[in-house]
Amino acid sequence: MLPYRTARLRFREMSLDDLDEMSSLLGDPAVMTYYPAPKTRDEALAWIEWNQVNYARDGFGLWIVETHDGGFVGDCGLTWQQVNGRSELEVGYHVRRDLQGRGYATEAAFACLELARDVLGVARLVAIIHPDNAASRRVAERLGMRQLEDDLGGELARTVMGVEFG
Repeated sequence: MLPYRTARLRFREMSLDDLDEMSSLLGDPAVMTYYPAPKTRDEALAWIEWNQVNYARDGFGLWIVETHDGGFVGDCGLTWQQVNGRSELEVGYHVRRDLQGRGYATEAAFACLELARDVLGVARLVAIIHPDNAASRRVAERLGMRQLEDDLGGELARTVMGVEFG
């Protein structure tokens, strides 16, 4: 199960062949500003393996996002997260620093929102965002999300934005 291709982007499952790109993305201090620290190569490998488990268990996870000609953009997708003691489906995204500000995160995240709403039939989708991450918050707002609550259970301050489907 993958999101539909968009005007500029396509999605595919992560594989171990993506380790160099994912290590570069998740190891970039600018991309990972709102995480405790950039990820090491071993942590990027664990990220890929975590998503492979998600694909097998849930049928979805974070996918590799590419341009139609195969250029690596980042990752985006759907994962189950714990928020204040309950399970919530989250849309998450990371875009290469040199490609940020071009609308790729919004385009990819909207395709994932459509998948969650139209195929998975979930009642609500959230984005968990560091309170200081204005760019990520703008992406969530473009998806129609509004601030729901603060997540009090994590190691970092996190704001939960969400949209409910009628």
